Amino acid sequence: MKLIVSLRLKTLARNSTCKLGCKYIMEIKYIGHSCFEIKGKELKIVIDPYDPKKTGYKLPKLNADLVLCSHNHDDHSHAEGVSDYTLHVSTPGEYEVKGIYVEAIPTFHDNRKGADRGLNTLFQIHIDGLIVLHAGDLGHELAKETLEQIGDVDVLLLPVGGVYTINAETASKVVAAIEPGIVVPMHYQTDDLTGLSKKLDDLKKFLDEMGDSNVKKV
Repeated sequence: MKLIVSLRLKTLARNSTCKLGCKYIMEIKYIGHSCFEIKGKELKIVIDPYDPKKTGYKLPKLNADLVLCSHNHDDHSHAEGVSDYTLHVSTPGEYEVKGIYVEAIPTFHDNRKGADRGLNTLFQIHIDGLIVLHAGDLGHELAKETLEQIGDVDVLLLPVGGVYTINAETASKVVAAIEPGIVVPMHYQTDDLTGLSKKLDDLKKFLDEMGDSNVKKV
């Protein structure tokens, strides 16, 4: 398993579930907070676009075929910040666009079955021979049934900043349970944050929890 602190990740894939081999066919770009842009052979996906007023981050101009929003909080559901999309997914279910399969898996935004912050959706994206899992604002360790539903994961996009999501300790347990090929942390405090994100733990807590032997900054 590799831990990647990423602004842009060019991923390797083969025909089926992989632990990263063969040729480059897609790109995962970290926009900020929990927002990512995934460029595949046939389409572009934006996940959890944020309202800049809520995060303190500027939102660049984004366009996509598919927009995925893990829950309806403003810092994860600013779909109006994305242009040209033909499908906006914000509820659990199974979806297919241009040969890309997405399974939206229900979880919770807290560790009290949603009593504090409501529901959260994991997005498992099967794209160009890779499986990417975006965990949204996950608030708890994953149940055995959910782990069985998820199965293999090549790239895990995981919140680590605590307060509104799982913290570094719980995130490390989620990583151990899923055993992905690559982990990209998200939803943590950085030096240029304002607004609600200022309250989050910084990335160092998660890196310390995981150990730094497999950390790569790109």
